[in-house]
Amino acid sequence: MGGTGRMVKSKALFLPSCRSCLSCLSGLSHPSAVAVIVGAATVFAQSHANHVMPPLPRELVERPLPIRSGIGTAHDAVSTRDPQAQAYYDQGLAYLHSYVWIEAARSFHQALRLDSMLAMADVGLSYAYVELNAPAEAKAALDRARQLAGGASEHDRRHVELRAAQMAAEAAPRDLALLATYRNALDAALAKWPDDVELWLLRGLAESSDAAERGQGSPPGSVRFFEKAVTLAPQQFAAHHFLTHAFENAGRTSDALTQGAIYAQMAPQVPHARHMYGHELRRSGKIGEAIAEFETADRLEVEYIDREHVPAALVWHYHHNLDLLATSYQYVGRMAKAEALLRKAFDIPSSSAEQEFNKREWPVFLLARGRAAEALTAAMEMISHPSPLISAAGHIEAGEAHLALKRPREAVDEANAALHLMRSSPEGAGLLDPALRQLRGELLLRQGQSDMGRETLRQVAKAARAAPGPDAWAQALFTLEAIARTARECGDWTFAAWAAQQMLEHDPNYAGTHYALGLVARHNGNQASARAEFERARALWAHADPGLPELQDLK
Repeated sequence: MGGTGRMVKSKALFLPSCRSCLSCLSGLSHPSAVAVIVGAATVFAQSHANHVMPPLPRELVERPLPIRSGIGTAHDAVSTRDPQAQAYYDQGLAYLHSYVWIEAARSFHQALRLDSMLAMADVGLSYAYVELNAPAEAKAALDRARQLAGGASEHDRRHVELRAAQMAAEAAPRDLALLATYRNALDAALAKWPDDVELWLLRGLAESSDAAERGQGSPPGSVRFFEKAVTLAPQQFAAHHFLTHAFENAGRTSDALTQGAIYAQMAPQVPHARHMYGHELRRSGKIGEAIAEFETADRLEVEYIDREHVPAALVWHYHHNLDLLATSYQYVGRMAKAEALLRKAFDIPSSSAEQEFNKREWPVFLLARGRAAEALTAAMEMISHPSPLISAAGHIEAGEAHLALKRPREAVDEANAALHLMRSSPEGAGLLDPALRQLRGELLLRQGQSDMGRETLRQVAKAARAAPGPDAWAQALFTLEAIARTARECGDWTFAAWAAQQMLEHDPNYAGTHYALGLVARHNGNQASARAEFERARALWAHADPGLPELQDLK
């Protein structure tokens, strides 16, 4: 997941409520509850297990800082006569465009210390505070900007008005008229200031149906606006960053790789810049180079946390990069490293609901490694989370663990507990739907309802493969692998062959793909095909842990 903490909404089809017993399995094939999930994301600031999320320290976001290098160039001429205030404003803008929210806030506060009348610095703070889950502070910053706007230039006044229109649309996500009003205001501003790079960037972001979009979800329609910004200011990095997201969302991997490389080159000291390039390298089959970029991003994050004494829990990107680095190690068979990083990510609390949801990668990993009892323990920690949606995710993973432990009755209990929580808190529940569908399909398959189980899991596989973005692409591969494993464990080798073929179509460069194909060929008595697939798996696991069980099996 490459978001900033907002949870994605979608139409979701869930399991019916029923008593927790094996007889309800037949009902699982006839979902009775349809939840239509709309609106903006709900961000949670909650505790995780026995860890308590620290509040956002005012001292941290207001702490002075120097002008830094290596973070890329951004510039928008604002109403100040103080060159240093302008420099700090531009630095804040650069940090905003790379999602470094704390440093953006610090930069804007420093600009205000130098020029207390700089309304645009308060506009910048309104963005940073929203992303730091401090909505009251964001509103106060916009209110100050509006009070100061009377003494600002026409350019600054228009930007203040635009931010007010955007925040109004963010606050009422179901009101499409407010989003249209914001877009129309941007178009009118561009007609007056056609050379304003920031306006072109904002207009590209506004192509999303989410008024709070900051770039990750940029649709194909955003591309022309970002490309215009590149034409106007080729030395500035932000448009290249947003183009990387827009191209990856559109499945234009080669173009995304090109833009990601430019972004990383222009902002080499920004973890997200190196991370984004790693995204595209991984999607392009260059997993070794991708790991190097994720490792660099991790080093930069750790150095920043140590140097600036920032609580790791407040650095959302640190968690996210740990996830991708860990799953990249998992991809190449370096399970010891993957395990250490996933465990670390699991133990760090986060103010991001999406990041808390992503902690399910730890029990998913444990299940994939045949450690169901440990996966159940991890799932129980998630169940204790005060957010109903994170608790529901824990119930789903607990259900998977019970299935692996051959306890279907308990798995049904967990599935229905998850459904109950999702129904009681529909905001964002669509994010859980694929995992719940997968659990349902596996329950059906293991209980002998093969046709319904297969069809459910085929739909899960189809949806997973169709999900946009490199994070979803990587997650889909492990979903397909889990389906193939379940089919083998159930003795359904025809379906196992289908799942392995899906893996091949999705990613032929993954060793696990060829391992799954080889297992099917070996079962079917096709020794030549099995040998060929196992040889390919060995080659792709060339840098795997020496004790990797799959390699031992191949021997």
